Amino acid sequence: MNRHPRQDFRPYDFFLAPKPVAQTAGTMDFRAAVSVMVGQMLEKAHAAGLDRYEVAARASRLTGQHISKAMLDGYTAPSRQTFNVPPWIAPVLQVVCGCSELAEWQAETIGGQLLLGADTLDAEIGRMERQRMSANKKLRALRSLSERSL
Repeated sequence: MNRHPRQDFRPYDFFLAPKPVAQTAGTMDFRAAVSVMVGQMLEKAHAAGLDRYEVAARASRLTGQHISKAMLDGYTAPSRQTFNVPPWIAPVLQVVCGCSELAEWQAETIGGQLLLGADTLDAEIGRMERQRMSANKKLRALRSLSERSL
């Protein structure tokens, strides 16, 4: 039995702060990547029983704007570089398809992390715990100074 941890597993990586992608000229054209992600989102919806016609119909109802299957097909075609999914439709498609991968990718791209549901509460609890620990440390230091000055 190998008792040595895997060399590629580094648990501390989980706690590293996310960083935005490098701002290098010509590297931030994400049109093809977005097209692929929208396509994957629609594939997951199809696997869950929603075809593109139904996704388009639901998105149209939610937005009050006409969204067609042909538009969805265009959004998923990397070759149609001038026809990416508009930012106002992306969240609607994620809701309809039950996916958050596009929003997660966007957050990671700008150096963040998307938290949903109970994870947001857990993050706030963690932030408040850190504040409490910092305040307790300061209180101990002040009490120590106070006791010495008596």
